[in-house]
Amino acid sequence: MFRCAPQWKFYRFRRNRKIHFVIVEQVICGVLFVLSAPSGLVCSAAPAQQTNAASPAVVQPGAPGKPSKTLPPSTKGALPPRSQADVEFMQGMIMHHSQAVDMTALIPSHTENKELRTLGARISSSQSDEIKFMRRWLAARGQSSMATAKMSDHEMPGMDMAHYGMALMPGMLTPEQMDALRKAKGAEFDQLFLTGMIQHHNGALTMVKDLFDTAGAGQDAELFNFATDADNSQRAEIKIMQNMLEKNSLKGKL
Repeated sequence: MFRCAPQWKFYRFRRNRKIHFVIVEQVICGVLFVLSAPSGLVCSAAPAQQTNAASPAVVQPGAPGKPSKTLPPSTKGALPPRSQADVEFMQGMIMHHSQAVDMTALIPSHTENKELRTLGARISSSQSDEIKFMRRWLAARGQSSMATAKMSDHEMPGMDMAHYGMALMPGMLTPEQMDALRKAKGAEFDQLFLTGMIQHHNGALTMVKDLFDTAGAGQDAELFNFATDADNSQRAEIKIMQNMLEKNSLKGKL
């Protein structure tokens, strides 16, 4: 049987203006056992690694091949730099998502299609959550959630843009398309919703592409992750809606 040889040591420390002694048995294998200590004292197995919990260390990772740096406890984090294109993308996407949520809100009263209802609930939930994220992102940077009064290249004469702002983002339905969707029921509604939402999603893909094509834009990590996730999810939903349209067209021929 292997036995570790103990070594006895005496430690002196000051507490409450009095000197105390602690008898410690140091085992060769590295474990410390406190045999006598005043109440409230915690002995660590590695005293050299003790840190002050009130002043946590702030470590800045070094570049590849370079050591890390320990920064002062007073160091504060800063938001990464952002471009005006980032702000305009988030503001425009809030408006874009808001129309998609309005479209899905029509589903319960306009169709009994269970597959479409499931899809609509998914779109409504995800885009409502994303709107909250985008508003928080803008607020943290001192920016408004409302798009500026800048006119869009996609604007069409005669549009009523009071509800969605001064201009429509790419792929958004015109007031005429929205009116037609509100008046439709059943299979007609299903057709208009699916074609309209595919148009809508394709517009969002265009917005993401425009963002990443802009020099200096899309470098913020949160914005980058959001934009790429939105791109992936909307591409997947476009495929789902295209399949639903194909099935609906086949049903109409039977």
